[in-house]
Amino acid sequence: MKVVVAIDSFKGSLSSIEAGNAIKEGILRAKENAQVVVKPLADGGEGTTDAFIEGLGCEKIYVDVTGPSGQKVTAYYGYQKDSNTAIMEMASAAGITLLEKKDPMHATTYGVGEMIKDAIQKGCRHFIIGIGGSATNDGGIGMLQALGFEFFDEKQNPVGQGGQALGKIKSISDLNKLKELDECHFKIACDVTNPLYGPSGATYIYGPQKGVTDDIKDLLDEGMKNYAQRTKEFNGTDYANTPGAGAAGGLGFAFLSYLKGELESGIELILKAIKLEEEIKDADYVITGEGRLDHQTAMGKAPVGVAKLAKKYGAKVIALAGSISPGAKKCNEEGIDAYFCILNSVVTLEEAMNKETATENMINTTEQIFRLL
Repeated sequence: MKVVVAIDSFKGSLSSIEAGNAIKEGILRAKENAQVVVKPLADGGEGTTDAFIEGLGCEKIYVDVTGPSGQKVTAYYGYQKDSNTAIMEMASAAGITLLEKKDPMHATTYGVGEMIKDAIQKGCRHFIIGIGGSATNDGGIGMLQALGFEFFDEKQNPVGQGGQALGKIKSISDLNKLKELDECHFKIACDVTNPLYGPSGATYIYGPQKGVTDDIKDLLDEGMKNYAQRTKEFNGTDYANTPGAGAAGGLGFAFLSYLKGELESGIELILKAIKLEEEIKDADYVITGEGRLDHQTAMGKAPVGVAKLAKKYGAKVIALAGSISPGAKKCNEEGIDAYFCILNSVVTLEEAMNKETATENMINTTEQIFRLL
């Protein structure tokens, strides 16, 4: 019997690998000769870097960078030396949780560029970057400025940082850009489809959660439009309406237009990166899940991505969760054959999320399932 385990983290309780190893122990208690393969799982959002670091043996690199408010913050990324690959989350350098005060006019992605630059200097040429949870609405120009691109106003002065700078751009230069960028490949985990500007663009849809108010909304959106036009004049690209260009306050557009980045579904990108399909091809069972299984899980979150891949090869799919809502029944329609809650008694949320308790519950539930199988 071969079992492949790829389960998302139980946030605040178990990491992806901790949950996976508990499941492995439960399986082996019931089937001591089973072949069990544990893979890290994430969807490109929060926790992706940690999943890779823990699951694929990446080195954890800390770097001091410029935070979204201009303050210094300590970010980190995963470094896989053998493949010269860096795994990053933009939120580590420019996330909304790092904000001292919401200020979309000045919040910058400069630290993201500094993080990329640090990895390039270590030899990285392949990048996997999750861009969820941003604090910014700067179109990614902060990141580009840190990498050597320059944006000038009508008097040939630098336009500065943040969303306020976009409307001032009159010319762009790449004379001082980091030369190694031409050797780099960027794969971007992006699960939103918004364009750069307009009613469904970055500013109107995601701006309010970053502090965009009605009195500056139109100004910022016009800035995005100007930025797109100046970019087209500069390098001939036109990605403003490409799905995902408006992701992370326009950071998606910056990757597309200046770094030849590829925007991919977060879960699909991660599944390729961990080479899950190769392991699933001859698996009898696949175990997946997340902290809470509900109707949103069925709408393309990580466990369903795993299930769809497993079904391609006829494997049975079992999902485990800390809690299950009635809407989780939709998961059965998306490839999950059966799902189970790991709780064995009525406890408080705090008790349920205790690491030792959750680990034991995961082991015991898995053991009983595989005794039946």
